[in-house]
Formats: sequence, structure tokens, C-alpha cells
Amino acid sequence: MQSTQVPQRDELVRRVSEIAPVLRANAAWSEENRRLHDESIAALADAGVFRMRVTGRYGGYECDARTLVDAGMELGRADGSTAFTVALWWITSWMLGLFPDEIQEEVFSTTDVRTCGTLAPTGTAVPKPGGIVVSGRWAFNTGAAHSQWKLLSAMAPAEGGGEEPILAVVPIGDVEMADDWNVTALQGTGSVTATASDLFIPEGRYVRIAPLLNQESFSELNAGTPMYRAPMIPAVSAATVGKIVGLAKAAREAFFERLPDRGIVYTGYFSQREAAVTHLQVAQAALSIDEAEFHAYRLADMVDGKSVRSEAWSLEERAYSRMAIGRVCELTKAAVDTYVMASGSVSIQRTAPLQRIQRDLDAITLHGLNLPATNLELYGRILCGLEPNSPYV
Repeated sequence: MQSTQVPQRDELVRRVSEIAPVLRANAAWSEENRRLHDESIAALADAGVFRMRVTGRYGGYECDARTLVDAGMELGRADGSTAFTVALWWITSWMLGLFPDEIQEEVFSTTDVRTCGTLAPTGTAVPKPGGIVVSGRWAFNTGAAHSQWKLLSAMAPAEGGGEEPILAVVPIGDVEMADDWNVTALQGTGSVTATASDLFIPEGRYVRIAPLLNQESFSELNAGTPMYRAPMIPAVSAATVGKIVGLAKAAREAFFERLPDRGIVYTGYFSQREAAVTHLQVAQAALSIDEAEFHAYRLADMVDGKSVRSEAWSLEERAYSRMAIGRVCELTKAAVDTYVMASGSVSIQRTAPLQRIQRDLDAITLHGLNLPATNLELYGRILCGLEPNSPYV
């Protein structure tokens, strides 16, 4: 057991803001090497970022969702790969807080522990005395190079027949990591593929996913902690939405930094700042970012408020949590695309921040839980009184 003095929300966000120059300076190195720089990891640890979604029993800060949104925005303004990876670590730390207490004791015995993992049940689990045997292949293990544990999901036999997804945690050394992260965006996340064959996982290190989606937990000690009272999808969405808004704000800052000294080639405007088209573009982009920020905070406040009050989530509210992040992706992508188009061909230079921001945001929007079209469809189905067409709601 550890104990620590929990910093106030403003103090934590300030710490994240202060390390932004380090994260920004290492962004190009991380892209080139397909992993976060060790200096960035050290700065994040010193700022307390890895403790933000950990229970106080293990030195964590038990941050609410609104704090994650604020801190995520600062990380997104600094570097997309860092922000994406940190959000993943926040999510897995929170998920582990729903596991049986004896497993938490093992995992969180390491200070600033980090866990990579995915929810996609791309493995198979076969019962064996004392546990299960798992084989499978899991893509997109963000932050694997700096993680000590791996969360994996597999399809296992259900009690009433058929199959259901389970979530397991294993030491990172129990799975084999491929060096296959060769992508055009979020390159610094190092989201490599993991494989395992006939891996034995003892009882207690795996749980059924269905209860986690429905506001249930396998932890007795965390039962009274508001942070763990939300269903999985709203908690996950709230932990990751801030970084998306932060990327859009970074694009706005990059655009306005160049604006005063730039003209518009092949036109009569020697100052882009004086052009009416520029006024329309920046106004529309600003409003899109404002609306995205509204949804981010509304989602965070729903998660925090209902958790404090220990309220159940309606199906419509849970669907909104996916709709919200889809809408945030849609709005911020539109804003960033506008800034890129208004910046001209100089924005495609590798040294230009806008090109990395645009690529990273495009990749985030493509994530299966973020896709605007499918998330809006899911929300619309619920509004029309139909059953959801996805278990992840």
C-alpha cells in the first residue's frame, strides 16, 4: 500500500502544461523511432500523469473525468502520439481498478505502472483447471515499449452456452511483440501487434467484459470510489476525448503563429489576415472547436456527476458517450482541415506542425470506437427505440 498527497485539479493540469515543451521537442524523434522518447516518459512520470487514474491505495490521484479532459487537452496541444498513449494508459489503469483486489495488489505494486492493451476479443480462451489457456493475435498495443503489463481480450465459453468476451491481464513478457508499427500517423505510439499461443492465465487475472459494460466491478475495495462507478464505454470516452480537442487547439495555434507575416499567393492579398475568406475560415474553425469542447466537457460532467451520485446510466446516455466522441472527432477534423487548407502548401513540410496534427487526428477518427458515422448511427438507433447493434455501449 502507498499513500500520497493528491494534488488539486489545477495543479495537475499545470504540471502537464509545464512539460509540454519536452513532449513537443521529442515529437519528431518519436515519429522516427516509432515509440515515445524515454525523456518524455520521465517527464510524464514526474508530472504525476501515470497516477491520475489509479486508486489512492497505490499512490494514485483518482482524478475525475473533467481533470482528464483538461490534462488531455494540454497533452494534445503538445504531441498527438504522447496524448494518445497517455489516454490509453489512463483507460487501462482504470480498467484494472475493476479487477479483483488481489490482482490490483500485484499490478500496482510497481510505481507508475503502465499497461498496454485492447478490447477487441481477437483471441480464444479454453477452460483449464485453475484458469484458462489463451491463444490469439492482438493488434494496436499502444505504448507497449514502455508497459509492464498487457490487457488482452478473448472469446471464452459462457455459462449458459455460447461464447462471451473476457478481459485478462498478463505480464508483458508473456506475449510476443512484433515490430510491425509502420504507419502514416500516430507513429510515436508504437502500437505493435502482440501474439500468444497456449498461454495459461490463472483465475483472478481475467474477468467477464459484460459486467464492466454495465456499471459493475469485481473489486470490493474500490466499490465505494466514485471513479469506478461508471460503465466502461462512458469512462473510456471521457478519458480520451480531451486529447482530440487539444490537437485542434494546437492546429489553431500553429495557424495563427504564421498568419501575421503571410500573404495569399496568386491573389491581391499581401496579408492573409486582411482577407475576407480568412475571416470566414477561422470563425468556422473556432466555432467547431468550441462545439467539440462543449461535448467533451458535457460527457465528462455526466460521468463525474452520475458517479458521485451513484446513478445508473440509461441506454440513451451510454449511447451518447459514443456519439459525443464521434462528434468531437468530426468537428475537430473539420477545423484542422480548414486550418491546413488556409495554410497552403507550406503545411505539408515535415517541419510544419500542421501536417502531423492532421495525420494524427485522421488516425484517431478512424478508431473503431470513435468513427463518427457508426457512433451517430448507434445513437440514432437508440433514439428511435431500437436495440443497439453493438455490445460496446
